[in-house]
Amino acid sequence: MSTEHTGGSGSEAGTGRAGSADGPPMVEVRGVHKSFGALDVLRGVDLRVRTGEVTVVLGPSGSGKSTLLRSINHLEKLNRGYVAIDGELIGYRRSGSTLHELKEREVLKQRLHIGFVFQNFNLFPHLTVVENIIEAPVSALRRPRRAAVEQARALLERVGLADKADAYPRQLSGGQQQRVAIARALAPEPKVLLFDEPTSALDPELVGEVLDVIKDLARSGTTMIVVTHEIGFAREVADTVVFMDEGVIVEQGPPAELLDRPRHTRTKAFLSKVL
Repeated sequence: MSTEHTGGSGSEAGTGRAGSADGPPMVEVRGVHKSFGALDVLRGVDLRVRTGEVTVVLGPSGSGKSTLLRSINHLEKLNRGYVAIDGELIGYRRSGSTLHELKEREVLKQRLHIGFVFQNFNLFPHLTVVENIIEAPVSALRRPRRAAVEQARALLERVGLADKADAYPRQLSGGQQQRVAIARALAPEPKVLLFDEPTSALDPELVGEVLDVIKDLARSGTTMIVVTHEIGFAREVADTVVFMDEGVIVEQGPPAELLDRPRHTRTKAFLSKVL
């Protein structure tokens, strides 16, 4: 079965750094439309993120932010448009002007290149912390278990949880569980990390420990797209801030520009409520 996709824009994208031409994109979202029944959730989204860039996506609830992330790793199938990671179409192969959907096992293989950190951690409760982290490298990538465990322990040290390797998720705080989820997302050595409001399920006192890990990843040059309501984090870490509303990118630009001098009335109205 094939689906006709067009690469038209239809978005109200600005001219932020992510869309500039001084580097090939690691992530390219082109003319993406997604609807659920009669509800149009994404209405022609274009986004480019270069290698090593951090893009933060802001917007009100229901603006399409989470659906955009889920479309990038093909958890949501597109109605129109396409997503490419490092030049490879995600979820489809091209035949002339038509895109044919890949089989699920091929999509699963592609997802190994796209780390995803969810709001609610999504750890396997019956597995220890180390077992959660090595699951994909061992089962999907066929890495030797000993090497995978060694890597997992190094990742736990990186996220400040070296002493929790043998704990179970229920024994950890929410902030610790989310840091384990980040380590798990890093284990397959993905090309890009997607964060869907990674601190929204946390008690306020635990938010900082998770944001500190993400800041460290940003400093190390990890390519990331972060959906968040943490404006201070966006100001400090983002190369590009994107504002979405009603399924389109209203504007985008460097944080100092978009957060302090927004051009669009919708962006101004949103920021007036959250700043």
